[in-house]
Amino acid sequence: MKRLLMLLVRGYQRFISPLFPPSCRYSPTCSAYTLQALQKHGAIKGTLMGAARILRCNPFVHGGYDPVPDHFSLHRNKKAEMAYLKEMNLK
Repeated sequence: MKRLLMLLVRGYQRFISPLFPPSCRYSPTCSAYTLQALQKHGAIKGTLMGAARILRCNPFVHGGYDPVPDHFSLHRNKKAEMAYLKEMNLK
């Protein structure tokens, strides 16, 4: 099941995504996030995390760095974002 879902996301990345201008507000992109979530957390949790991320990607959020957390969560990975911002300010 996980492999089929990953194949669908990769198909989207290869054939559908290039037809539209880049619009994802997050890094990594929503499709890359979904692939990582599927790899890390499996088919059910990965799909839920990917869907939650897509719902968060809208014009009313500021976006930014939001990697897949090590533990299952449907919320934004604020710890990783703060660590990333802190590291960027030091450089």
